[in-house]
Order: sequence, then C-alpha cells, then structure tokens
Amino acid sequence: MQEKRRLWSEAGQKALRELALQPWASRRRQDLFGVLTLLDQQIESLDQAVKQAAEQNQNAPLLMSQPGIGPVTSLAFVLTLGDVSRFPRGKQVASYLGLIPREYSSGGKQRFGPISKQGNSFLRMLLVEAAQVAVRCDPQLRREYLHRCHDKPKGVAKVAAARKLAVRLYWMLRTQKRYPEIVHVESSSRVPLASER
Repeated sequence: MQEKRRLWSEAGQKALRELALQPWASRRRQDLFGVLTLLDQQIESLDQAVKQAAEQNQNAPLLMSQPGIGPVTSLAFVLTLGDVSRFPRGKQVASYLGLIPREYSSGGKQRFGPISKQGNSFLRMLLVEAAQVAVRCDPQLRREYLHRCHDKPKGVAKVAAARKLAVRLYWMLRTQKRYPEIVHVESSSRVPLASER
C-alpha cells in the first residue's frame, strides 16, 4: 500500500522510523531524516522572516484580515501589484495576474478558453491555494464556488474563486478597508460584487 502524503504526517514518519530494515538501509533512513530535520529548520526560519516582513509592510496586514490570506500571499500580492492606483478596475488586476479566460472570437461569435496565465505564476498559484481556504471560511465566496461547481469542473471553480479573491484584495488596498468592511460593501445592493467590477 502506498502512503504518499500520509507518509510525511507524524504517524507516517513514526511508522517509517519503526520499519525493520537492513543495517545499510537503516543508516540511509537515518541520514534522510537528518536532512528532513535540517530542511524543516530552514523553512521555519524563512517563514519567520516572511512573517516579520509582512507585519512591517504597510499594506500586507490589511490583506491578512481576509480568511485564507497569510503572510506569504499578502506580501507577494502587495509587491507584485505595486501601486494599485495604476489599475482603475478590478478586472484589469485579474487580467494582469492571468486569471481571466483567453478570448477566441470570429464571425461575431465570442468564445472563451482557458485562463491566459500571463503575469506572475507564483502569485497565481498562491491565490488559487488561498482561494481553496477562503471558500471554506467565507460564506459569500463559498456560495459562488458551490454554484459554479454545479455546471463547471472544480478546477474552473477554483480559478474563478481565485479571481474573485484577487479582485477583493485589490479593492481592500484601494479603499484601505479590512475584510469585514469590504464584505459589507460587496453585499450592499448599491455596490456591484468585486467579481463584476
């Protein structure tokens, strides 16, 4: 039976350490666990450095008020977008990040394909990951995500949630409003949803 990701859980590592092996294989296992411990320490150090940089940034803490957005994603978003006033609308931010579908039009027919994938691929990946957490914590995003899942593949729904999240983060920076305030503004009937802007 293949353990895959479960092998790296605490229980999986305990089972791997207790596995009876030949002396040379046991030594190799010990060496690899040493490397794993060293990498974990280096990752922890880098995580702390990013967290400290995000806390010292003027705008990153504002974005971290959104569920699903941590220090890495907030800092990457702020640094990638730069001065948000250069984007008049949220749709232009989604385009800049490559989160809008490509358009194939001919003969008066408008067809949309996969996302353009232009812009920063690392930030795009972070937004998709953050959106998966946000749809579990944010009722409005969850409702839209589940609605899309009814007639679209889950991958399409995830990217759409990431696009909505990116536009929301942009508006948080533009208006300097934290998560609860921006959601209240979005839900107001006088203001269009961030995904529609």
